Amino acid sequence: MDTTFEVRVWQIERGSGHHRESYGVRWAVAGKRHRKSFQTFALADGFRAELVTATHVGEPFNVSTGLPERFAPRASSVAWYDFAVQFVDAQWPRVSANHRKNTARTLMIVTTALMDRDPPGVPSRRVRTALTEWAFNAGRRDGAPEDAAAVLGWVRRHTPTMDAWTDPLVVQDVLLVLGTLLDGRRAAASSVKRYRRVLNLVMRYAIDRGVLAFNPLPKGRSRALRTADAIDRRRLLNPQQAAALLDWIRDRPRGGRRLHAFYATLYYTGVRPEEAVALRAADLVVSGSGNPNQWAEIVVHAAEPEIGRTWTDSGTCHDQRHLKGRAEGETRIVPCPPCLVRILRARIQEACMLPGDRFFVGEHGGALAGSVYRRTWNHARIETLPPHVCASSTGRRVYDLRHTRLTTWLNNGIPPAQVAEWAGTSVATLFAAYAQCISGQEQELRQRLDEMQDTSAAYLTV
Repeated sequence: MDTTFEVRVWQIERGSGHHRESYGVRWAVAGKRHRKSFQTFALADGFRAELVTATHVGEPFNVSTGLPERFAPRASSVAWYDFAVQFVDAQWPRVSANHRKNTARTLMIVTTALMDRDPPGVPSRRVRTALTEWAFNAGRRDGAPEDAAAVLGWVRRHTPTMDAWTDPLVVQDVLLVLGTLLDGRRAAASSVKRYRRVLNLVMRYAIDRGVLAFNPLPKGRSRALRTADAIDRRRLLNPQQAAALLDWIRDRPRGGRRLHAFYATLYYTGVRPEEAVALRAADLVVSGSGNPNQWAEIVVHAAEPEIGRTWTDSGTCHDQRHLKGRAEGETRIVPCPPCLVRILRARIQEACMLPGDRFFVGEHGGALAGSVYRRTWNHARIETLPPHVCASSTGRRVYDLRHTRLTTWLNNGIPPAQVAEWAGTSVATLFAAYAQCISGQEQELRQRLDEMQDTSAAYLTV
């Protein structure tokens, strides 16, 4: 048994950190030293008193954790499936729809990896669907159909308790499954990082609830999980390519002008697609009227990412979110050039929009679906770009319109702080993403260096 009565407790030691003092309790169990720090002396003294009392009454101490047996985590009495469901319910009211979806997928992969065997006669696809769409979806779990409920009952009986996480081999197996696709290929590093981020939150929740004593996941960054933050400059569109794509979309007989205004907004303002979807007619602010070369401003106030109706509180496909990196209710202003002002004004007149109407709607009203604008964009690339360009990464994603605009601003000398403000990001993130795309300023910079060199030489001569 992993317990002992060989315990020694020392006096509280006082330490000082960068910001505040701390108080440490030191004790040894079977010769193994332990230490725990507290922010106040009272907390440290209370914990030390618990240890001393346990030794006086003859309570055994756990050698691994260094704590009295009554402090031992409840891992062996809590089933993984039940705990995962509890974690989902605790997170659900305070996280976004996208986070809910990512959590459900992560827990599904982990649960299937922990099962001792597959359900007899049930395809693995049905098991994955039952876990993702019903077990780990707090809004739908109570309405699970009978066949899904039967599958989930089997899964609940055949997943281990939380003490399985104390086995390093189990942890390794789970991490291996998280990094592997169903066909055996390696999963994308960005996906694996997202899965591990969610799993770390689960482990932290288990520690806070006294189910686990420590986080069993390995610490530090793995070299295999490094992702490229910089944007590949080959994804950027040149002005001729962008004009050809926008012209082709505008001339489409079915919804061409409506979608043309959407893509033009992304290209000329650099807003994110989910931010453009949320724009209303009143968000176009024009200070004057009648001037064809009048600049305007667009007030970006919300984002509506398309996640799926099963994950949102509203029951619609688009989640209602505040701007990325900003507090709820905050807005940002983006400059709107005259060419885009004319496009958006024409769109308002053509659709007879009221101030509260959406700028960009689907064919039958409502928010513009991502599947619609992605499909149209793919058709436009095939029809307008040469085959070798279309096969490349140039403008492959609609999001590349934003990348092209932000890079254009930087290459034309707009201060990075201002570009970051317009783009709704930080200067550090801006440089990390677009540093490799900045070009065309070498001649001016060399001229500045020459002037500096001439000045320095003049002083040296004197």
